[in-house]
Amino acid sequence: MTSNENLKAIVFAAGRGERMRPLTDATPKPLLPVRGRPMIEWHLDALARDGVRDVVINTAWLEDQFPATLGDGSRFGLRIHYSPEGRDHGGALETAGGIAKALPWLGECFWVVSGDIVVPGFSFDAALAARFAASGDDAWIWLLPNPHFNTAGDFGLVGDRVRRDGERPLTYANIALVRRRLVEGVAPGTKAKMNQFLFAAAAAGRLGGVMLEGEWHNVGTPEQLAALNAVA
Repeated sequence: MTSNENLKAIVFAAGRGERMRPLTDATPKPLLPVRGRPMIEWHLDALARDGVRDVVINTAWLEDQFPATLGDGSRFGLRIHYSPEGRDHGGALETAGGIAKALPWLGECFWVVSGDIVVPGFSFDAALAARFAASGDDAWIWLLPNPHFNTAGDFGLVGDRVRRDGERPLTYANIALVRRRLVEGVAPGTKAKMNQFLFAAAAAGRLGGVMLEGEWHNVGTPEQLAALNAVA
């Protein structure tokens, strides 16, 4: 039986959440409530349910609230390690920079998910993760049709190969499996975004992917949060 038990995850939670102000003036965006609980807890419960046991949460903005709210992870069935970018570097390091700082706690391959998206039905599929680990890919990503805020798109998809050439009708859904070499060239403490490395992996033919099925919400503004909470 394939298991996620030895596969770790990083949940991105360091951002300032400017568009979510004034709500994020006092509360980090991933700790804002969605359907009665902090939105990051949806990921933590799903990761634990699917067999992941160790999770890194990178933090910067109001970062002391994360351990105060989530503790050591034991109530979710997890071990949480916090990667404090604000304390150590004066602010958020972006996505690839956040991974690079956290690499000592991650493995050869690991799950990546943004703390400010809500995907209630998503499965952190252990069998898929095992296939990825055995592949030669640098990353495996989930994609969705371009939303209104990214009409230019990020990628195309041919079979399970993610492309940058030609039309780009799809957007990266901020969920991925990543091999550490994707960002190993980023010096810890350096700001760097993940997209540039995903683009390079696609150009090299080492980026796989699949369409995301089910509910997905990018919670970017107070209005979007209110609309999401209005639906039971």
